[in-house]
This record gives sequence, C-alpha cells and structure tokens, in this order.
Amino acid sequence: MLRQKSLRRTDRGGAILVLVAIVLPVLAIMAAFAIDVAWMQLVNTELRTATDSAARAGAKTLSLSQNQATARAAAIDAASRNRVAGAPMQIAASDVQFGISSRPNETDRFQFTPATAGLINAIKVDGHRTLGSAGGPVNLFFARLLGVDHFEPQQSATSTILERDICLVIDRSGSMGLDLSVVGDRNGQNCGPLDANTRFAALDAAIVAFLQELELTFPKEQVALASYSSDFSRGCSGGNLDFSVADVRQPLTQNYALVRNEMNEFMTRGIGGRTAIGEGLGQGIAAITSNRARPFAVKTIVLMTDGLHNTGVEPATVADDAAAQNITVHTISFSAGADQTRMRQVAQITGGQHFHADTAGDLSQVFREIARTLPVLLTE
Repeated sequence: MLRQKSLRRTDRGGAILVLVAIVLPVLAIMAAFAIDVAWMQLVNTELRTATDSAARAGAKTLSLSQNQATARAAAIDAASRNRVAGAPMQIAASDVQFGISSRPNETDRFQFTPATAGLINAIKVDGHRTLGSAGGPVNLFFARLLGVDHFEPQQSATSTILERDICLVIDRSGSMGLDLSVVGDRNGQNCGPLDANTRFAALDAAIVAFLQELELTFPKEQVALASYSSDFSRGCSGGNLDFSVADVRQPLTQNYALVRNEMNEFMTRGIGGRTAIGEGLGQGIAAITSNRARPFAVKTIVLMTDGLHNTGVEPATVADDAAAQNITVHTISFSAGADQTRMRQVAQITGGQHFHADTAGDLSQVFREIARTLPVLLTE
C-alpha cells in the first residue's frame, strides 16, 4: 500500500513537470509579444505627438508669416524636435499639405481639402515610419521569431487657422489729445482736426497698420469699432462734440474702409471726456455678440487705454462677462501713465494677453502682432 501511494505521488509530479514544460514556452512567447505590443503603442503615441507638433507649428507660422514655404520649414523642424522610436522624426516636404478646413455646420467635423492657392487656412502633416519614408520602418524585438521584423506606423494631423470676429475698443478720452511727449492723463487737445503728434493720431496710425496686417491674412476677419470716454460735449469751430459714455461706432464688417472712416471722423472732429474703460468693454461685447457675429468665428476684443479708469463700471467685472461668453480680451496700455495693472487683470480674466506701448512705434507694433497672431486649432 505504501508503495502504491509513492507511485501515485511520482506520477503526479511527472505530470506537473510535463505541464510546466509545455506552458513555460507559451508564457515566454506571450511575454515577448506583450513587449512588442507595448513598443508599438509607444511608437504610435510618439508619432502622434510629432505630427501634432508639426501641424501646430506649421499653422502658427503660416498665420504669422503668410508664407507657405516658411510654414512648411517650421513644420519639418518641429517634427525633428520629437523622437520616434529613439530617433528624431523626419518628414518630407511632400508630407506637408496646405488647404482649406471647413465644416458645413456646428455639429460636423472639420474637413480638409488640399489647395495650393487662394484661401488657405489649414496645414496637414502626414507622419510615416514606413519602408519608403526617410526614417524607415520601426524594428520589433521578438516578432521576428515568426518572420515579422518591423512595423510601419502612420499618423496624420491637421491644424486649422480659425477665423476671428474682432472688436477694437478705443479710448477717446481727453488725455488721448495730449502730445506724445507728455506724461500723464490730464486733458489734451479736444477740438479737431487733431494734431499729428497726439496720442490719438498714434492710435489712428496703429489701427491702419492693424487693418493692413489683416488684409494679408488668409482667413477673412470681421472687425468692429467701439469707443469710450464719458458724457462729453463741447463746441468747436468745426462743429460740436457730443459723446455718450461709450458706443459702437462701426458694427462687424469685412469692409475695413468703414473702420478707417470712423477713425478719420475722430481725427477731424475731435475727442474728449473721462475714462470709462468698463463701459467701453461692455460695448465691445455687444458688438462681438451681435447678429453680425459668425457662429464658428473666435470672438476677440482688443481693448486699449492711455490712462486710468476713473468712471463707470469696474472693467474686471465686465471682463467676467466676456469670459463667460468665451470672448478673449487682449489689452493694450499706451504711455507711461496708463493703468497697466488693471489692464493686465482684464486680459488674465479672459485668457488674453496684455501689451504695453510707450511710443507710437511700439503701439503700431503691438497692433500688428495681435493681427498676425491668429488662433490655431488641431482639427484632426
């Protein structure tokens, strides 16, 4: 009986050894393939990151330079700054396409259509690690035991330059009539025509530069003009000045000559009053959300002042309203006496940027920079 029990234990031990001998190679093969699968997933993620980065960089450069060759070079450079399977990502010039990205309605996805001329608002980057690509296919570790020694991942990404509806909200208070050499926010020239060396004349030139930049961009922007000071009236030899606190001088339009005409009107008739920045921002919101606003356009306000808020609603309170409606407010403070702290706060609340300009040249440069910095969205 003891001998029979001993034989049974030996039989079971032998069976387990046979099972282990069968299972261990299977487990080893599964582990090996798990390593290759993880490697493939990692490479695909790296390739997605590289193509996304290239598309964003290309679209951003396209918006700033309005030059396809420059944008293509930026996309290729951005791709090379990302490593895929341990090597810098290489894309060919033919992997970078330009075209039109659009969607028929709000619920549809953006659709990319290649184009070489005319309206160009998107850039598509194809990333390949294939036999025909510069970087070649990606080697595997263990799948080669079954005759598969590499895999060929491919990814694509499209970045779209979004259209903007823009409202310029300008300061027409008395201090804007000061000579450029004067520091402070006291009253300057009121009655027009305004001298060419006044702060308002510098603003007029900066807005001309802004509109010129927009005319060079591929998307067609709509622009509105709002102004603010305070209730102000004065008799001038060329006619009476009679301003409300704030108003929309020109609703959203693609005819930029209408905006220039309104600025010319100020230069001819004159300006004056106190500085109701919050009231002006409120009028900017009204203009940018009017029935002329486009549903797919990014809403942007450019708010400028040369002085200190001294009447009307607090600008930060109005900025909260803008943020709630997804309106980005970029702010500009002009001259040494301008309220940079408050303007910076307004920009931060809405996710915008604050710019400061000390000179007329600085002011024009700031407006140009805002015009060239178009919003970019990864749409594929």
